[in-house]
Amino acid sequence: MHAADRQEFAPPAPAGRLRAFGLSLLAHVLLLSALSWGVTWKNEPVSLTADVELWSALPQEAAPKLVEVPPEAPTPLPEPAPAPPPPAPVQPVVQDADIVMAKEKLRRKLEKQLALEKQERAKLKAEKVEKAEKADKLKRDKLAKEKAALEAKKKAALQAKRNEALKAQQEKLENQKIELQREANLKRIAGMAGATGSAASQGSAQKSSGPSASYSGRLAALFKKNINFSSPETLSGNPKATVEVRVSASGLILSSRLISSSGVPAWDNAVLRAVEKTERIPADENGNYVSVFPVNFGPKD
Repeated sequence: MHAADRQEFAPPAPAGRLRAFGLSLLAHVLLLSALSWGVTWKNEPVSLTADVELWSALPQEAAPKLVEVPPEAPTPLPEPAPAPPPPAPVQPVVQDADIVMAKEKLRRKLEKQLALEKQERAKLKAEKVEKAEKADKLKRDKLAKEKAALEAKKKAALQAKRNEALKAQQEKLENQKIELQREANLKRIAGMAGATGSAASQGSAQKSSGPSASYSGRLAALFKKNINFSSPETLSGNPKATVEVRVSASGLILSSRLISSSGVPAWDNAVLRAVEKTERIPADENGNYVSVFPVNFGPKD
């Protein structure tokens, strides 16, 4: 690497070179003029005088002798100040390769430092933005949790209200059931006054009596109307399902249970749903209800 390749790192040229050269030239001119003048004033011609007597016909008085006044010595001129020595010619600075390399290394170091500072500022800015985003996210999460807790609280309150309503309805049904049972007991007690049944009898009528011959068929037909079973013809044979039905004294169906399965679970479930859907049975021809009775169901009956 040559010094000419890095002129921007060369020291600036000294100012006033032309002015110094002009002052030096003027001083030399003045010095030469003073020397010339000192030589010439000593070469002036010296005037010589002589006494001469002249005779004339008429007497004449001689004029007074001329007294020659010596010339005054010239006032010496002040010696001119010595001219300043001419400035030494400025030699072009030839930078050493090591100096150039050091400057280049310094320049690169400064550039690297500036780049690092810029990167650090960008990093700080990114961290600030990330911190703000985290704070915003935490705030949103907190609001979401509070909202979810409020919704859960509302849902729990609504569920509690529904449970209370369901409990009240169940209590009402239970009270109705108890009331019906109490009425049945009262009827049974009233019938026991003139009852003719044995000590093991649990009926409420004064006399034992069975259902009419057509009563069981009427009940079976009533239940079958509510059976919902598709494609009974696909079953092999006519499997029977027997269901025990319990009713109140007013004909309200209290419960039902499968006492004999048909071997086809789908048919058994369809029969039980049909009994539950019926809810109430009609009275027999004599106006009585059978409290417990079995019903046989066949899919092809």
